[in-house]
Amino acid sequence: MALQWEFPGGKIEPGESPEQALARELDEELGIQAAIGAPVTHIRHNYRHGGAVDLQFFAVHEFAGEIENRIFHRLRWVRLKDLPGYDFLAADRGLVRDLAAGKLL
Repeated sequence: MALQWEFPGGKIEPGESPEQALARELDEELGIQAAIGAPVTHIRHNYRHGGAVDLQFFAVHEFAGEIENRIFHRLRWVRLKDLPGYDFLAADRGLVRDLAAGKLL
């Protein structure tokens, strides 16, 4: 699934809450210290090739530090309404549509 767009984040390590995992991942991937806000949505997605993901999304309205692209091919900061113009991973597409339509946040 290389070169498709995705939201930052990753696996929850043993002993971490989902919020702690997101804060850690944002530091590792973007070099920021984020204030993790309220849950936005929870998605379970089964890929055609057999893989499955359980995704939890949280609002982040504040962070400290300069965003630094540490692991991604490209990084973009865009308006919610512009998200559907990007080729997101299949698991994220419903969220992208809902964000762009103003149904979330």
